[in-house]
Amino acid sequence: MKLSGAEILLEALQLEGVEYIFGYPGGAVLDIYDRLSYTPLKHILTRHEQGAAHAADGYARTTGKIGVCFATSGPGATNLVTGLATAQIDSVPVVAFTGNVPTFMIGNDAFQEVDTVGITRPITKHNFLVKDVNQLADTVKKAFYIAKSGRPGVVLVDLPKDVMRSVADFFEQEYKSPVQIRSYKPVKKGHPGQIKRAAKAIASAKRPVLYVGGGVIKAGASDLIVKLAELCTIPVTTTLMGLGAIPGTHPYFLGMLGMHGTYAANMAVTECDLLIAVGARFDDRVTGKVSEFAPNAKVIHIDVDSAEIGKVKPADIPIVGDAKLVLEELLPEVEKQVMKNREVFQERDRWMDLIQHWKVKYPLYYEPSDVVIKPQFVIEKIYEITKGEAIIATDVGQHQMWAAQYYKFKYPKQLVTSGGLGTMGFGVPAAIGAQIGNPDKTVFCISGDGSFQMNMQEIVTAANYNVPVKIAILNNQFLGMVRQWQGIFYDRNYSQVDIAFQPDFVKLAESMGAVGLRAEKPEDVEKVLKAAMEINDRPVVIDFVVNREEDVFPMVPPGAAINEMILPNYGKKLKKAVS
Repeated sequence: MKLSGAEILLEALQLEGVEYIFGYPGGAVLDIYDRLSYTPLKHILTRHEQGAAHAADGYARTTGKIGVCFATSGPGATNLVTGLATAQIDSVPVVAFTGNVPTFMIGNDAFQEVDTVGITRPITKHNFLVKDVNQLADTVKKAFYIAKSGRPGVVLVDLPKDVMRSVADFFEQEYKSPVQIRSYKPVKKGHPGQIKRAAKAIASAKRPVLYVGGGVIKAGASDLIVKLAELCTIPVTTTLMGLGAIPGTHPYFLGMLGMHGTYAANMAVTECDLLIAVGARFDDRVTGKVSEFAPNAKVIHIDVDSAEIGKVKPADIPIVGDAKLVLEELLPEVEKQVMKNREVFQERDRWMDLIQHWKVKYPLYYEPSDVVIKPQFVIEKIYEITKGEAIIATDVGQHQMWAAQYYKFKYPKQLVTSGGLGTMGFGVPAAIGAQIGNPDKTVFCISGDGSFQMNMQEIVTAANYNVPVKIAILNNQFLGMVRQWQGIFYDRNYSQVDIAFQPDFVKLAESMGAVGLRAEKPEDVEKVLKAAMEINDRPVVIDFVVNREEDVFPMVPPGAAINEMILPNYGKKLKKAVS
């Protein structure tokens, strides 16, 4: 049948199973929005295009589906950039559609024209400029396939206005045919010989550690990681993006590793003789000084993206493939090898005893207070009130690290956070996308007063659609993480980090159609959280007035090895208990 470009786009989205679109209209996409109202697609009108990108990202991270966002040409497209870069570096499948000026005006500096393809090429997995309506359906189909397959990522499709108005044939059955891209063939299955080598190494190692990244969650391989750990008595540490791959309460879980990782995790990696990296990319926040990262270990590196293997740390046994498929092949091989190497497990028991000693002697710790609210205490109370079941979105800064440390994540896709790009302003719109994608779950956004102010207008979006997301602001009236660095490394020269002049967040929330609550004393924390949990028809913003100069510990200084941690000042009570 003959359809306009706008109609072809919307038909294709429905065939891809898209339910929600996050976007903001403008002149170049008016033809799309004109036809949109005649479809079953649900459009969420954000208050800024960056909010649309982050909301699509949060939706994708928590549902496993592809997030979709719309923006117009020029500033609409450029406002998406930070959100697209955030999703791309964290391997989140998002497809963005941007309007453009008509094809005959491209390159003439027309009104609201920018080179969207050129701008976004470095921050997307792939992008397209559609110049012929006859290519539109095939392009959309390819965009969704590329975004989801292999290592997931962002694909942008730029749509000139005249292409949206042009007419072409659209055949539903043809659209449903398999995608064929000759130059793009992601490797899924691992090499059998390498898998056997890995199995032998795992079965014979005396001090192994599983180092798990976000790729495990994206591949749906979390259960297999737990099975491998339990079968072989291997402790597990995760990156920030890998939190939830193993339950936070599992006895083999060491906590997060790296710059703000636990003492046990960082020491285990430093002392291990085999590091099994699965779906992780040896990010600098994890490794610290690379030459001192797992210095005595043989390295098995499993990743779907061959470009990541050996990029930072040489791999002794590289395996390119989907984490789930590789682990499914690896486990039976490991089982065979384990039966031949039973004596190794006596050494493993001693290894686990040493790790337990580290856990007990140097736990996560903060000095409790009856006078001021400690931010860590707020996280612990959120965990308690939600029974560890809530989806947690965060912004970026100290509150993000406290959430990673003190909320014991139970399941995959539970944490929604900007890991690679570290994007302030991510939390609120991402939490909205997560809540829309998971209407039956409680969604908390843990934010800071600095991050919250970057995209706080999206509270209006949540109120408009009765999205009952709960936002907990850990308000220390500072750009907290920057202040911490200035305090430790710049002789407390607090330059341009004091943000005590700020809105009344309770009144602001109420003006936006949300419920505003505040806690100023420790005894208020549980009360306001319980009150927030009772509200399910609109967003809730809770202003927690916390200790201003609380720091995140442990902390690895820049350039140091991960076993060179600045530790918290353990109280006398704890020192006495473990002496």
